[in-house]
Amino acid sequence: MRTHYGASLLYNRSVQLLRLSGRKVCERVKMKGRLWKGKHVFARFIPEPPRGKKNGLYVGTVTSTKLDKTAVRRNRMRRRTREALRLAADQAAGNVSAQLLLLPRSSSLNADFDELLSDARALLRFLPSS
Repeated sequence: MRTHYGASLLYNRSVQLLRLSGRKVCERVKMKGRLWKGKHVFARFIPEPPRGKKNGLYVGTVTSTKLDKTAVRRNRMRRRTREALRLAADQAAGNVSAQLLLLPRSSSLNADFDELLSDARALLRFLPSS
């Protein structure tokens, strides 16, 4: 549910999206995380928040130059997958807490946004609730 008060938007979120940051944290998720495969997005995840952090969905994205040579297209892949996950998390029921590393596939660039959204919903259903 979104309510508009002046210039700011207030969101009623059941799952909070936070940034997964730090080379060591991302490498840990990459090496020790479980793999989930969707049609347009792969994800590595550890079903717990980072040490010393509050519960929430910590999300990072990784795109290689093998996906596309231009940074503009790689960044568009990142933004589209993250936005699909944000919208799916807004609609999600339940309390999910995990560290996610999103790995968009090259098909995510030209895919219909509804397909990315269905991938994100499937990913959130797959994650264990806390």
